[in-house]
Amino acid sequence: MRCLGTSPTPGEVDRHLLHHKIERNGELDFSTFLAIIHQQKQQENPQKEILEAMLMTDKQRRGFITATELRTKLTQLGEKLTNQEVDDLLQEANIPPNGIVKYEDFIRSITVPLADY
Repeated sequence: MRCLGTSPTPGEVDRHLLHHKIERNGELDFSTFLAIIHQQKQQENPQKEILEAMLMTDKQRRGFITATELRTKLTQLGEKLTNQEVDDLLQEANIPPNGIVKYEDFIRSITVPLADY
């Protein structure tokens, strides 16, 4: 699913399988797979989701949060990332460990599709 541009969480995958009555180790036909991909694409808007999460952190509406604040949120809330995963994310976005994370720049840098060549 990720190769086709979706990023379902483990919980979302489980919900899709449950909805289509498919066992975790079961098989699904191509038409069911297409239906799941379509459903997933309809519910995803990563740019909006990331922006909303950052706005919840930035109570003063400064337009940025610190890398430390971002690390805290990513390692302690929701689907928790490891410190190494956060390090990799910050490195990919060219943000130093003690730097600031500007919403628009960060969102753009982590949501740009990877070249598939």
